[in-house]
Amino acid sequence: MSQKTKIAGWIAAGALAGALTTVSLQTVARGGVAPLPLEELQQLAAVFSMIKSDYVEPVDEKKLITDAISGMVSSLDPHSQYFDKKSYKEFREGTTGRFVGVGIEITQEDGLVKVVSPIEGSPADRAGLKSGDLITRVDETAIKGLSINEAVKRMRGEPGTKVVLTILRKDEDRTFQVTITREEIRTQSVKSKITEPGYAWLRVSQFQERTVDDFVAKIDELYKREPNLKGLVLDLRNDPGGLLDAAVAVSAAFLPEGVTVVSTNGQIEESKAVYKARPEDYMRRRGSDPLKRLPAAIKTVPMVVLVNEGSASASEIVAGALQDHQRATIMGSQTFGKGSVQTVRPLGPDTALKITTALYYTPSGKTIQAKGIVPDVMVDDTAEGSPYAVLRMREADLEKHLSGANEEKKDPAIEKEREAALKRLEEESRKPESKRRPPEYGSAKDFPLQQAIARLKGQPVKVSKTLVERKDAPKPE
Repeated sequence: MSQKTKIAGWIAAGALAGALTTVSLQTVARGGVAPLPLEELQQLAAVFSMIKSDYVEPVDEKKLITDAISGMVSSLDPHSQYFDKKSYKEFREGTTGRFVGVGIEITQEDGLVKVVSPIEGSPADRAGLKSGDLITRVDETAIKGLSINEAVKRMRGEPGTKVVLTILRKDEDRTFQVTITREEIRTQSVKSKITEPGYAWLRVSQFQERTVDDFVAKIDELYKREPNLKGLVLDLRNDPGGLLDAAVAVSAAFLPEGVTVVSTNGQIEESKAVYKARPEDYMRRRGSDPLKRLPAAIKTVPMVVLVNEGSASASEIVAGALQDHQRATIMGSQTFGKGSVQTVRPLGPDTALKITTALYYTPSGKTIQAKGIVPDVMVDDTAEGSPYAVLRMREADLEKHLSGANEEKKDPAIEKEREAALKRLEEESRKPESKRRPPEYGSAKDFPLQQAIARLKGQPVKVSKTLVERKDAPKPE
């Protein structure tokens, strides 16, 4: 293992607070302590003392300190976070692809918990939760005023226990309750199928510890069934991110050995790194290189990568690397734009700080922070278009997001487009739920997949007439 890997820390490139993030274990603590603002620290101590002595009822001093740390960290950007004992355990569980809960990726909006997307096949997915749903209560506890960590704690629990979520669905102008039975979430991060003779679909829904092994196994299965594969579609739609080394490994599977996959740059020396398509940059554990089991043809098989607004972080690393090296055609819609690197630094045996330490860059040196990867070919969600794309949340929509390079003001027409989309959603909500559920990824009705296969065959593609590159908005004040 290289020195760069040893000191990298739990490097995170995951999409959102509460989502699975991209990590590697920290083994070397940073040296040196920055000068402390003594006057301000004295004020903090004075406030702590006054609350302890004068508040109307006794307070837990440990909770006071924890809340102060959480507030300090959460003021930085949407992805920095303080982990107490329980949330740190849950965070580490999440990177393995196994945890107990309801199965949703979340962020915070207006003091409420917003569903980014339900994890495929999870209890939340089966219960019909949708992207954009706002959770207002967990059992009898109102979410307003809780930190996102506290909200997650209340949704987690023992397998088999029930939790009642109160949901505000703005597009249907209604509030309702749903009872969900918690279970161990075992996310299947890699799926595959032969779509037709000579062509295959491979989906990575998250980048986890077991993703690379599952990825290699699925590729092996595909080539056993179709030895003369003519084209491959790598589907990264709604992939929120995950382990950085897994993203580097998946990229390396398709790229020439030794080429740059992604680089990072930040204030401290250890945040300046270049990750290449080589075993030492994607193998965190000792053992044989799993990519050696891949067929040689995987390096040259024609490829299309499908992305959308839900493709974030680690999935953007893969798309950006394959695009810059002209290894694949990127199709779909502009990605989420989460181009910051988080490092998780243990503060003790069971607490830690996840802090943004750098931005990452594609091989050509482009940052995707608050912008995302712009596809080579824009393709709609359906044959009728992408009527709700304008409503999808991206990094640039998050409060306190870090600014990317060359930001431009938001187009005033976007608000009008959103109003029109909301009206369409209202009309759509009157239809039965069975008719409103979008086609399953990889199915015969998956329009973007159909266009990807057409591209691989050299046939005409129905390019979107409405999707355009979205510029970043100025950072909120």
